[in-house]
Amino acid sequence: MKKSVKITILIIAILLIGLETLRAITPREIDDIHPNWSCENEYIEKADILWVMPRLHNTPISENKEWCEEMRESNKTLGMHGVYHWYHEFNYYVNETELQEGIKIFRECFNQTPTMFKPPFLDISRENKKLIKKYNMTIRTPYHQTIHKVYHCQNKGRFPNWVHDIF
Repeated sequence: MKKSVKITILIIAILLIGLETLRAITPREIDDIHPNWSCENEYIEKADILWVMPRLHNTPISENKEWCEEMRESNKTLGMHGVYHWYHEFNYYVNETELQEGIKIFRECFNQTPTMFKPPFLDISRENKKLIKKYNMTIRTPYHQTIHKVYHCQNKGRFPNWVHDIF
């Protein structure tokens, strides 16, 4: 085998080990949290950060006071995951009033204003990035998703949740 091929393989191996190390030490997360969306408790418990959908099928999280209290008492970090969680919702024009309503629902449920935002399907337009930043929320990106173990409720992510446990 040529020396350049060996060096390339070594570099790839080092990068993969580094990525696995990052994924092992960074906080675990779970996407698509909503009281009306089935979610495996095992993965909620493993996660440090819960990405919450303020509305699902027009049902605001704030209507379920018991669930809101349970999530608050979990001592997990809470982030806002879209408003309605529509497919590529933030890649298209988002009405500022709708965003404000999502923030209001989040605040009513958790007694805190969201400081982190993850767009559904990690897709967000330049205009919507500006809108989110206007409300002082940090935006999570596909890069972030790569270096963290991110589970999905209903096991609906790109990879099954058990894969994230391994890698």
